[in-house]
Amino acid sequence: MTRPYEKCLLYGAEALTNAQLLAVIIRSGTREESCLDLAEKVLKLRSGKEELLGLMSLTIPELMTIPGIGQVKAIQLKCVGELSKRIATKRAEAGLSFSDPETIAEYYMERLRHEEKESLFCMMLDTKCKLIGEEKVSTGTVNYAIISLRELFLAAMRHRAVHMILVHNHPSGDPSPSGEDISITHKICRAGEMMGITLLDHIIIGDRCFVSLRETGLLNPGEDDEVT
Repeated sequence: MTRPYEKCLLYGAEALTNAQLLAVIIRSGTREESCLDLAEKVLKLRSGKEELLGLMSLTIPELMTIPGIGQVKAIQLKCVGELSKRIATKRAEAGLSFSDPETIAEYYMERLRHEEKESLFCMMLDTKCKLIGEEKVSTGTVNYAIISLRELFLAAMRHRAVHMILVHNHPSGDPSPSGEDISITHKICRAGEMMGITLLDHIIIGDRCFVSLRETGLLNPGEDDEVT
């Protein structure tokens, strides 16, 4: 039977299964189990998630619960996951257009779709809609992000932003906006109008899908909405 390393040399990395790719990274096994056996255990460690999605969300202590996966191997696996997210983000950056919500969603998709808590990012733009800054302004629980209007606009003012776009994830995988999402968006719109900072969009990331509040007509507040 051809080992994963030799198979990669003969046929290329694209010919390897997910477990075989991980086995090449793990490199060595134990007396009882091969590196391929360990790789298969890693992929099955997070039940309820598709193999690679589970790997992305595993922590170093969780990886080290597998006999044969020590701290060094666990760190290597986490770094491979982080590198893959950064490659996907860099690739999406080339096609980024602030008038096209799909390109913004693609830019954040790999970074956010694996997260188990909601995180809110603010993209800050100048008068020509050029990106001049990005900040993570909050991290919440599994159900919601805790948004402070004060912190949000302080970040925008630090960058002297004229426009901003909000992006946050739904760990459930369903990007449908909640009543709270819509309410806080309207408050930010109102506050932005008073401060001369326009909210161009609020994009919610799910699992391989997204919702743009601007595209759905939910971005702008009604006349009865108030900032509190």
